[in-house]
Amino acid sequence: MGLRVHGIPVAIEAASGTPLSTCPSFESYCSQCERASPTTNTPMCIIFFKFDPRPASKNAYRLILAANRDEFYNRPTKAADFWASNSEILSGLDLEEGKEGGSWLGINKRGKLAALTNYLEGRPNPDAQGRGFLVSNFLTDQSQDSYSYLTRVSSEGHLYNGFNLLTAEFKAKEDTVCYYGNRGNTEPIRLNPAGIYGLSNSLLETPWRKLEHGKRLFTGVVNQPLPCDSLVQDLLNILNNEELNTPDPAQESQGEGYSSPMLRVLSSVCVRSPHYGTRTNTIILIDASGNVTFTERTMLNCDISQWSTSSFQFKLKD
Repeated sequence: MGLRVHGIPVAIEAASGTPLSTCPSFESYCSQCERASPTTNTPMCIIFFKFDPRPASKNAYRLILAANRDEFYNRPTKAADFWASNSEILSGLDLEEGKEGGSWLGINKRGKLAALTNYLEGRPNPDAQGRGFLVSNFLTDQSQDSYSYLTRVSSEGHLYNGFNLLTAEFKAKEDTVCYYGNRGNTEPIRLNPAGIYGLSNSLLETPWRKLEHGKRLFTGVVNQPLPCDSLVQDLLNILNNEELNTPDPAQESQGEGYSSPMLRVLSSVCVRSPHYGTRTNTIILIDASGNVTFTERTMLNCDISQWSTSSFQFKLKD
């Protein structure tokens, strides 16, 4: 599959699984941005998805998901691949000391999917539990459905810094997507089918300007009958949109304690700064027959000019 991002050819390569090499500290950038202490725990991410469990056409998709992972460029990470310890699970993995094995987005061959974003807040707890394990644990769990898992997570929500968690199951008889955010309602919710949703760093569908902008672009693409390669290409272009969406009073109010320059940086779908920003784009497509296409474009060597793109295809098991 040949892909282009902003007109630039992107090579399709096998996922190497090699951690990104180290690069300069974020501290120098923070000082330029009137350093605010919350930026030391800034990892964000953004997700757009269309959930249509019974598409009218056999060529349509039950799920179209496009997501960015925003992180420090030097955080050790394994690119998306099937796990060595469980060949049914496909995801990228965190390799940060003490948080090894957590993830932000993944799917398994049984049709379970999970995706995570952080909730923007001023004073995170440095001793809180790692949120990435919420994704990994769902993908490995064999006893709980999406809603039951989130119900259990909600009972432990106070142990974590702010997060949003999507869990889903795509099965022959029924597809389900559920959501829980530990800074919102105490109970998870089941999402209505045939919907288009956006999730940034507030609660689901909170109308931050960046979310509304990206969702408009996403909706314009997914409502067209595009072939797979064109759909992936157009979604990658959306995920790499660097247009700033400021001022945004809603984001600024929630981000009290962050510097104005930092909030400005965070106002785009694709976040870009010297040592922190969007370092992974992921597209997941599930068609009416249960065929999955998983595409990941990831930064190499902390260098925004170096990227590797990998694509995986498999069919869900009944």
